[in-house]
Amino acid sequence: MHAPVDRIANPWGTRTPYDRHGTWPSRVDTYLADGLGPDSVERWVRTASILQSNGDAMDIAVRQGRMVGVRGRAADRVNRGRLGPKDLFGWQANASPDRLTAPLVRRGNRLVECDWDTAMRKVVSCSRSLLDERGPASIGFYTSGQLFLEEYYTLAVVARAGIGTNHLDGNTRLCTSTAAEALKESFGCDGQPGSYDDIDHADVIALFGHNPAETQPVQWMRVLDRLDGADPPRLVCVDPRPTRAARRSTVHLAPRGGTNLALLNALLHEIIRTGRVDEDFVAAHTVGFDRLAETVAACTPRWAAEICDVPASRIGEAAEVLGAADALLSTVLQGVYQSHQATAAAVQVNNLHLIRGMLGRPGAGVLQMNGQPTAQNTRECGANGDLPGFRNWENEEHVADLARVWNVEPATLSHHAPPTHAMRMFRHAEQGTIRMLWISGTNPAVSLPELSRIRSILSREQLFVVVQDLFLTETAQLADVVLPAATWGEKTGTFTNADRTVHLSDKAVEPPGGARPDLDILLDYATRMDFRDKDGGPLIAWTDAESAFEAWKRCSAGRPCDYTGLTYDGLRAAGSGIQWPCDERAPEGTGRLYTDGITWAHPDTCESYGKDLVTGTSVGAAAYRSLNPMGKAVLKGAEYLPPHESPDVSYPFRLASGRTLYHFHTRTKTGRAPQLDKAAPDVWVEVSAPDAAARGLAEGDLSEVTGPQGSLRARVRVTDIRPGLLFVPFHYGYWDTPGGHGPQDSSHGRAANETTVTNWDPASKQPLYKTSVAAIALVEKGAGQHSPAPTNTASAPVHPHTVPATEGGATALVDEYVEPYGAIEEEGSG
Repeated sequence: MHAPVDRIANPWGTRTPYDRHGTWPSRVDTYLADGLGPDSVERWVRTASILQSNGDAMDIAVRQGRMVGVRGRAADRVNRGRLGPKDLFGWQANASPDRLTAPLVRRGNRLVECDWDTAMRKVVSCSRSLLDERGPASIGFYTSGQLFLEEYYTLAVVARAGIGTNHLDGNTRLCTSTAAEALKESFGCDGQPGSYDDIDHADVIALFGHNPAETQPVQWMRVLDRLDGADPPRLVCVDPRPTRAARRSTVHLAPRGGTNLALLNALLHEIIRTGRVDEDFVAAHTVGFDRLAETVAACTPRWAAEICDVPASRIGEAAEVLGAADALLSTVLQGVYQSHQATAAAVQVNNLHLIRGMLGRPGAGVLQMNGQPTAQNTRECGANGDLPGFRNWENEEHVADLARVWNVEPATLSHHAPPTHAMRMFRHAEQGTIRMLWISGTNPAVSLPELSRIRSILSREQLFVVVQDLFLTETAQLADVVLPAATWGEKTGTFTNADRTVHLSDKAVEPPGGARPDLDILLDYATRMDFRDKDGGPLIAWTDAESAFEAWKRCSAGRPCDYTGLTYDGLRAAGSGIQWPCDERAPEGTGRLYTDGITWAHPDTCESYGKDLVTGTSVGAAAYRSLNPMGKAVLKGAEYLPPHESPDVSYPFRLASGRTLYHFHTRTKTGRAPQLDKAAPDVWVEVSAPDAAARGLAEGDLSEVTGPQGSLRARVRVTDIRPGLLFVPFHYGYWDTPGGHGPQDSSHGRAANETTVTNWDPASKQPLYKTSVAAIALVEKGAGQHSPAPTNTASAPVHPHTVPATEGGATALVDEYVEPYGAIEEEGSG
């Protein structure tokens, strides 16, 4: 059945209901530009989504050497052919006329074009001078969640063994470092226990601070199809906004900002009080139950109700649903990760599964979700500062093992202190300790907290800034050297989604002008720097993506994220992506972890000894070995503490920033796709109806949101968000406004992070984007005008889709081909 569907107005498309324990039917979504039909496509090239973390498998349509569309891949386990709006339309940014096509270097106050040799000689000269004069700690690397595995691994080798610096992190610090930390705290190691396939089998799905309808729309399509089938799952949703998921929930809890841990402690209290603990599982596979039970003993629903401003009866109802589940799937995302006591709260979700024995079987799993397409690779490869292969930087044997893989002396690998997290790196740059900062594939001048401070740091005369990107972003405009990068579809490499599924993305078209793959840029730098191993040979021997992947496999061998059973040819031949670990014991991949106990928590093999969830202090090897000598999962509780900053008379609101369905990060790609830009062209602020009325605000009014750090202006949307809370999407910056990199007037900011506070979780070091305080005031009446908002948003009843998606030649009509799963044959892929 073919059916054209407007996928801006109806972003999740046609329903294909299925029953519990059934197979999710396929539905192939296809979008071709220029009115082309499928017969006009010369070839289809395999890839997966690069604009969210679901890892939707897709093919790029190529005609006359350019991208002309995409289609979902029916046989892939992740999406069964479906694509979200960003998948369907975001690829158009690749051909944007303002792509960077030549390197730029700063001459006075201007960036001017130059050749690659000039730019790279400038970067290498600065690197060598700093190494000679100030040592490795003067150089830092800040990367992305959107490069490929091969590029992250090469960057880790360059930074760790080539330069010898401890200053390496990714912007994944902003979105998924709490996921990694929570998994390490509970299971000793990173790696998602669950699988997307658990959606097919769960009878209860709990969403903790996760709005999948907007952040993982294909995953939400799967949930919707279960909800429309026989024996649908019950949903428990924890979110202060009335999201689509909240509206479909059996129980919706909307806690006061900064109180997630209190709520979760109350849920655990009720699970224990009502005897829903799997005592055999707890005894066999965990340590710490008695202490956890003691921690939550006084955390009754009535106690939590006072803190969270949620009815005690509603908390009890949620606990009953969770406690009665036969197969519980929980997902966690930014509503937990970017809020107060983030890691402590995320760990309690793990505890919920551990005490109920809800791991390692169909429908029973936890997904500490990722926010970016290759965030998992950032962590696996060590580009987030951890050691590659989930090795433990506090374990000398692990350091020595990595040194053997790279053929360097262990002392070369700086491990005298914890890896330097991003927020600390920018502090070092501010203080003058870091003198060169190489930023690849990310835009901190919009995405980091307290933007006035970040702009000031990046503008420091003493700091040499290298930016490697596709466009002249707000950050690139402040750089000393700008290197034009190739992107998805213009290079080959692998990436891994949030449930450990590895996809290969093949090159479909040539990059524009002189843009180069990030891997080629790093290899060129390593060659010019003449990095050597301890025997005098080249530190980096690989020369292309496939040989880099083979080198990574050797690094991953025997580690939790073992890739040794994967090859490029095998990934091309497979009908679907493959989940790691994939080795000789599991040549087809591994659907779920911990099917037969906890495997990577032993003191000799764990990635981390854990931290104090309140202070962030390392537990240390001796204490961990004493607590967990047999390598079981750790049940670790934490006491709720009030947030450091609370609303007051001057700033009476909590301010939370977040994501919207149609944009990704700072809109460098999605803002250049006409359908996506029209769907959400400008920033807005969500206000509850009572709060709006009390301040004389109405729908479409221009308001000013002010906090201690700065302010922004945004149109008002009146929604059912909980009173006392403001929500602003964080995507909007300045590249498409006069001035380009920041507000021309400090009172006319557009970016949400003008107002966010520089503060981070003590354990994961993730910035707390949902804990700031703010005030809101009217600037001018809007006569009912507002930023266009499609019918999918949290404020759907108030906001119709006001801009037709087909205006201006930017059609949003997508062909959906629906057949039973397995009935569609792929054509021309490869």
